[in-house]
Amino acid sequence: MPTAIEWTDETWNPIRARNRETGKVGHFCVHVSPGCQGCYAERLQKRFNNPVRYAAQDREKVDLFLDEKALAAPLRWRRPRMVFVCSMTDLFYEGHSDDLIDRVFRTMADAPQHTFQVLTKRPERMLALLLRCWNKPPLPNVWLGTSIEGPAYWARAELLKQTPAAVRFLSVEPLIENLGTHVRIVDDMDWVIVGGESGPHARPMHPDWARTIRDQCQAAGVPFFFKQWGEWSWIEDLNYDDARDLAYEKAPGKLLEFHSCGRTSVFIGKKAAGRLLDGRTWDEMPA
Repeated sequence: MPTAIEWTDETWNPIRARNRETGKVGHFCVHVSPGCQGCYAERLQKRFNNPVRYAAQDREKVDLFLDEKALAAPLRWRRPRMVFVCSMTDLFYEGHSDDLIDRVFRTMADAPQHTFQVLTKRPERMLALLLRCWNKPPLPNVWLGTSIEGPAYWARAELLKQTPAAVRFLSVEPLIENLGTHVRIVDDMDWVIVGGESGPHARPMHPDWARTIRDQCQAAGVPFFFKQWGEWSWIEDLNYDDARDLAYEKAPGKLLEFHSCGRTSVFIGKKAAGRLLDGRTWDEMPA
C-alpha cells in the first residue's frame, strides 16, 4: 500500500499473523536488538485487534501465514515502483519458513518492473538462505539491506557484504549511538540511509553522528539519504523560545543534555524536527 516512508513508494506485507484469541489479522516479529525498542509495527498491532508484543513469549498467540492475495499484488501493479518488502515484520525472522521466504523471492522475480527493497536485522539468515536455498544469480530488481543502530551491530554490514545482491544498502536508523570515524560505514555499499528514532519513547540522535556518515558517503561517492531527525531536535538549531514552547507542548520538561558536547536536545515531535541536515534535504538514491 502507499506509504509515507520517504525512500520508497509502496509497502508490501504478504506475511500475516492471525491472532488466535481475536481471529483478527495483523503481523508479528521478535525484537533482536536495541533498535527494535520503539518498533512502530509493534505499536500498530492494536489497530489490527492483534494485541501482541513483538517478543518470543507471544509467538504462540498468533498463526503466521502467507496471504495469497497480498503475495500476488505486485503482479497486478502496472506502474513500476519502489517496494519496501515486509515493512511490518522481518522477512528473515526465524518463524518464517524457508519455503515462505522462497515464495516471496519468486514473486519478486516474476515482477521485474518493480524494484524491491528488502531490509533485515537478520543478515546471517539472509546470507545462508540465499547461498543454500535460492542458489541463483542475484535478482537485478531486488535491493538487499540491513539495519545498524550502533557500533555493536557492525557485523551485520560485514555479512551483507558477503551476500549476493544487485544493490546493497544500510539503514542506519534509528541511529542511537555514535558509529565513530573509525568505522568505514560506506565501504562496499551502494546506498546509506540515516535517521533518528520516532515514537513516544524515542531516543535522540546527535547531529555529528549523522554528519560523519554523510561525509564518508560524499567522499566515497555513495548515495546518502537522510530520512528524519525523529522526535528530537537541537535548541541551538532552532529559535530558542520556539523550541522550548514546542518541547513543553509535546512532553513537558523532557530535555536532554549531551554533556560530551554541551548541546541540548528537545523533544518537539517528528514533524517539527523535520529532515533537514545542515540546511538541506538529502534524498540521494542508487542509480
